[in-house]
Amino acid sequence: MDRKTSIIVAASMTLVMLLAAAMFFFGEPERPRGTTFGEPYPEAADFTLVRSNGDIFQLSQYRGDIVLLYFGYTMCPDVCPITLAQLNLALEKLKPEDAARVKVVFVTVDPDRDTPQIVQEYVERFNPNFIGLSGTEDELAQAWQGYGVFREIVASDSAAGYAVDHTARIMAVDRDGKLRVSFPFDASANDIVHDLKLLLKK
Repeated sequence: MDRKTSIIVAASMTLVMLLAAAMFFFGEPERPRGTTFGEPYPEAADFTLVRSNGDIFQLSQYRGDIVLLYFGYTMCPDVCPITLAQLNLALEKLKPEDAARVKVVFVTVDPDRDTPQIVQEYVERFNPNFIGLSGTEDELAQAWQGYGVFREIVASDSAAGYAVDHTARIMAVDRDGKLRVSFPFDASANDIVHDLKLLLKK
């Protein structure tokens, strides 16, 4: 190989390396798989409720953690248990130290039947670290309204007496208390894990 050819080869290799480095450092960032909230990201609406053990739960006290917020009820026949099972599976797929930085909070839309104790016992069937919250309708209204939660009592012939139609999205609040992404009912555990890893990096 003559000197001219060597210079061309060396220059070509240098160019390839520079292009690879540029793609690594300046390439398009990985996109969330859930539905993202528009920037600037909105503040997650704060609310306060009493936990089953008498402790006060206030959403803003969980800054520094990722909070996955879900609204449902314990007598829900399918959507709520499937969602909680998926959330538990998602946490199991994370490293233990990362899973510890994610809080799953389940807020009832059926306060007439769901006491704080009943809700907490229900969510603990899926994961002992899940947080279940209830209260009176007036106490819960701040949380429902803050997240645009739809709920409607529907007559039913089942032993439960009635059902509750409700918003069935999981909402992810980042470590700065901002709403970042939401997931529909049929979101997979892998999609949730993917977006949690993105949020945990920030």
